[in-house]
Amino acid sequence: MSLSAALLPEFDHEMAGMRKTLARVPEDRLAWRPHPKSMTLGGLATHLANIPSWIGYTIKLDSLDLAPVGAPPWREEEKTSRQALLDHFDTHLGEGRALLAAASDETLLASWTLLGGGKPHFTMPRVAVLRSFVMNHAIHHRAQLGVYLRLLDVPVPGLYGPTADER
Repeated sequence: MSLSAALLPEFDHEMAGMRKTLARVPEDRLAWRPHPKSMTLGGLATHLANIPSWIGYTIKLDSLDLAPVGAPPWREEEKTSRQALLDHFDTHLGEGRALLAAASDETLLASWTLLGGGKPHFTMPRVAVLRSFVMNHAIHHRAQLGVYLRLLDVPVPGLYGPTADER
């Protein structure tokens, strides 16, 4: 079995949970934040919706610099509606899934580097980047979004079984 074939069932499961969670984001509360140091609901949801785009960066490029010297740092334009979040997520998910499904073991085992200001933060095989920097990163922020939803009294979707809202 290829690495991509082994990764796809987990990927599909986690991305379905991300979409379910994004679909619960209340549009009238996008500016809300649970703490002054926290991202806004809209900022967090936008970040989560954007994570599938990292699949393309990981598979197509050998490295990515989030703060290139002489250029502005990488920023995400915050989405202003639930539909915009879902459309952004769906577009990048479709593109990313196709790239992942087509990736050879050779491609997935090749090194990839995340840079900041030209300096490496880490270098790992692409398959490790996809598991940690894409999927685990998404799971982390999806959990944060679940807390935001709970604090706003929005029913939290079940991801690995029913939640208290679904019993």
